[in-house]
Amino acid sequence: MNYDIKDLALADKGADRIEWAAQSMPVLALINKRFKKEKPLQGLRLGLCLHVTTETAALCRVLKAGGGEVFVCASNPLSTQDDVAAALVKRDKIPVFAIKGEDNETYYRHIHAILETKPHVTMDDGADLLSTLHSERPELLKDVIGGTEETTTGVIRLRAMAAEKALKYPVVAVNDAMTKHFFDNRYGTGQSTLDGIIRSTNRLVAGSVFVVCGYGWCGRGVAKRAEGFGARVVVTEVDPLKALEAVMDGYDVKPLAEAAQIGDFFVTVTGDVNVIRKEHFLAMKNGAIVCNSGHFNVEIDLVGLAAVSSKRRVVRDFVEEFVIKDGPTVYVLGDGRLINLAAAEGHPSSVMDMSFANQALAAEHVNQRKGKLPLDVFPVPQDIDKEIARLKLAAMGYKIDKLTKEQREYLSSWKSGT
Repeated sequence: MNYDIKDLALADKGADRIEWAAQSMPVLALINKRFKKEKPLQGLRLGLCLHVTTETAALCRVLKAGGGEVFVCASNPLSTQDDVAAALVKRDKIPVFAIKGEDNETYYRHIHAILETKPHVTMDDGADLLSTLHSERPELLKDVIGGTEETTTGVIRLRAMAAEKALKYPVVAVNDAMTKHFFDNRYGTGQSTLDGIIRSTNRLVAGSVFVVCGYGWCGRGVAKRAEGFGARVVVTEVDPLKALEAVMDGYDVKPLAEAAQIGDFFVTVTGDVNVIRKEHFLAMKNGAIVCNSGHFNVEIDLVGLAAVSSKRRVVRDFVEEFVIKDGPTVYVLGDGRLINLAAAEGHPSSVMDMSFANQALAAEHVNQRKGKLPLDVFPVPQDIDKEIARLKLAAMGYKIDKLTKEQREYLSSWKSGT
C-alpha cells in the first residue's frame, strides 16, 4: 500500500483520539451500521481531499464500511493531524498522503497521488482536488461519476466552473445543507477559531476589540463566541444586508480602514482575496494579532505585509512577528491559514457528525443516480438533510411533535383563511 505520512509510530495515539471523537458522532455511527449491512458504495474508489482530522477518520471508516475503496490527502498544508494519518494507514489500511506543515510542492504531489488512483467520486474541502483533476488530468474525468464539496469557498469555485460550462461531472454542495452550514459553519467555526487563537497566543480576549471580517455563517459564529469571551466585537462587511444583520445582532459595524485603527484581534472569514491589505497593517495598533479562518490564506495580504516589514521572526508556535518600517509590530497566526486547524483541532466532533453524515449520504446519492445527474452543483436533497437532523435530535435525547392530519390538510390547502 502506498502512502506518505510523517510517522507510522504515531498510530496508537491517533487511534485513541479517533475513538474519543467517535463517541460524539452518533449519526455517523448509525450510518456506519447500515452501510456495513447494505454496502451502497461497493466497487467505488473515493478520492478524499479533506482536513485529515479525527472526525475525517470517522468518515473514512464509514465509507470503507459501505464498500468503498478510500484514498485520502489533505485539503490544507497545516490541517493534518499526523497521528490520525498514521492510524488510518496502520489500523484501517486506508492510504493517506498528508503531513502537517508540508510545502506547496508536496501538497500538490499528494493531490496527484489521489488522482493516480482514478477515483469514481471526489470529496473536496476547497475544490483543489476537483480543479486539479479538471485542469491537469482531464483524461481521468471519464471515470468520475460525481463529487461532493464541503466548504463555502469550494462551492463558490465550483459554481464559477459550472457557470462557464467547465464542470465535467455533477457535484453535491454539502456546504449548503442546513445541517451543515447552520451548525458546522456557525458553531464549529466559532468555537474552534477562538480555540486556535487562544492556544497559539494565550492572550486574554475579554476587554479586547475583536474585528470579524465577513458576517456570513462563519463570521456570525466567530462574532458570537468572541462576544461570549467578553470582547467588544466590530464587524466589517461589503454586503449591506449582512452588515445590517450584524448591527441588529448588537455589533459595531465599520469599514476595515477604521476598524484597523482600534482592533486587538482580527479574523478574516470572507472567502475572498486580500481582505486585510498593506494599508490596513500600516494603520494597526502595535501588537495587533491577525489571523484567518477562511479556507485559503489569500484573505490576508502576507506579501504586502512582508514588503513593508523590516524584520520578521517566529516568536512562538504559529505566531510570526512582523516589524513594519516606521510602523507597528503585527503578529500573524498560523501563516494566515485556517487558525482553527493550524493551531487547534478544528471543529468539535459533535458538529462534524452532521457535516460528514451529509458527505456519506451524498456519496451514496451520487452512486445511486450515476449517469442521471446534471453537470451542475446541486444541494443535498431535503429528505437527507431532514433525516440527519432527526437522527441528531434523537441521539441527543430530544423529541419533537408531528403534524396532525388536520394540520397537514390545512397547510396544503388554499381555501382556508380567517
